[in-house]
This record gives sequence, structure tokens and C-alpha cells, in this order.
Amino acid sequence: MADIADHAKIDHVIYNEHYNLVPDVAKVAEMLDADPAITHVSMVHSETTSGILNDIEAVGKVVKEKGRVFIVDAMSSFGGVDIPVADWGIDFIISSANKCIQGVPGFSFIIARRSLLMESAGKARSLSLDLYDQWKTMEVDGKWRFTSPTHVVLAFAQAMKEMEAEGGIPARNRRYTENNRLLIEKMNEMGFRTYIDGIHQGPIITTFFYPDECHFTFDQMYRYIKERGYAIYPGKVTEAPTFRIGNIGEIYREDIEKVCGIIKEFLEEYDHEEN
Repeated sequence: MADIADHAKIDHVIYNEHYNLVPDVAKVAEMLDADPAITHVSMVHSETTSGILNDIEAVGKVVKEKGRVFIVDAMSSFGGVDIPVADWGIDFIISSANKCIQGVPGFSFIIARRSLLMESAGKARSLSLDLYDQWKTMEVDGKWRFTSPTHVVLAFAQAMKEMEAEGGIPARNRRYTENNRLLIEKMNEMGFRTYIDGIHQGPIITTFFYPDECHFTFDQMYRYIKERGYAIYPGKVTEAPTFRIGNIGEIYREDIEKVCGIIKEFLEEYDHEEN
């Protein structure tokens, strides 16, 4: 977000917390009171660097109390976590055709407060990302202004049907949450601790510390797991030795059990080789 603001020459201030902490609502209120020039507040809901699920409800309440516009990046949570957009004071919520929708990558979409969308006319700093102009065009003929990503739209429509058949967001959230609970439980049994505490751990992706006595590399573990049909992610938390495992998409209990079994076999095989 900061890079986008820098490139677009948008004045901004950044409020950072450590990777394993959620933003302090009191701090947000303090910053808004201290700087009346701030017109918009933007934050990520599900942070895939760490796996934390930020409290957008509490922040949204403060932003509305202070009379500012609230923008939420829900790229990796929309469709997998219930988000009462209007009730939480969200003015613009941004997500993607893939992730928890379980379609394929290719376009993003925005649910916007119409009055604010209308006010944005003529303010875009980008031709291709002019939200108002795109909305206006779709209102006329239902199409993208440029070449439509037809195959992605068809995949998105099918993914929405599959979500409805599964039971909607509540059912999908239950599956993701159960996947996540089982993953953490089985990884803990093998000596892997989570980077995020249980209160703020989201159901999308989990960051794990390496075991205390660890002599293998991520590449060794990654290759072993990938050769057996699954893929994991390297860590993105720079100050801690971690790796990440996602559990969204067409993933079920048997997948969690299988990948954890593979990791257990890797540890046993590696320990045997070391000895």
C-alpha cells in the first residue's frame, strides 16, 4: 500500500505494528485526531505474511466516529470469513477472483459505497485502474473497458455456484477453521509452534517456527513435500526463522492429515540420516 501511495505521489502516514500484533485502535484514533489532513484509512484484513487476522471491525468503528473513509484489503479473507461490510463501516472492500472464492487469478473486484464512488470521478491517477470509469462502463454494457478476462469470469461464476452449494461463507469458514485447527494441532505434536497466538490467528494461512533443534533447511523440507503432491511457503517474517502453510481452497481434513504425515516422515527420515 505504501509503495502504491509513493508511486502515485499520494501523501500518507504509516502506522506499523510488529508482525504478530494487531493495530491498536486507540493509536488509530490518536493519529486521526492529531492529523485532520488524513482523509482515508486503509488496512489489510488477513495478513498472509504472518497469518494474523486483523480487527477491522474495531478499526472501522473508530474511522467512522472520526468521519474518515475506510478501505479494507480483503484479498485473502473475502468469502472465507464473514465480513458485514455496512455494519463495520467499510466504504471500499477489495478482493480477488481467486483465494477464498476458489476461482482462478485474473481480476479483482471492489464493493463500494456508491456515494463515495461517485465522488471519485476524475480523481484516478491511473487509466487502467480508474474505478469510477470502469464502474460507469459496466453500468452501460456490463463489460470491462479493455479486453475482458472471459475464462476468469466463467471460472468465477462456477466458483460462486460451488460456494453456494457448499453452504455459503458460514460453511466455508467452518471448513477453513477446522482445517486450521487440525493443522496447528498436528504440527504442535511434531514440535512446530505457531508464530501468532490463538486469539489473532486467522483461518487462512499459518506461520510456524522451526523446531528448537532444527538442522534442515526450508528447501529440503519444501522439495520433500512437493515431490509428494503438496506445496508450502517460505517465511516472510524477517526477524524470525519461520515457514508458512495455507489451508484454503479445495483442501479438506484428509489433506491436512496427509501433509502432516509427509512432514512427520520427513522429520523421521532426516533425523535418521543425521544420525
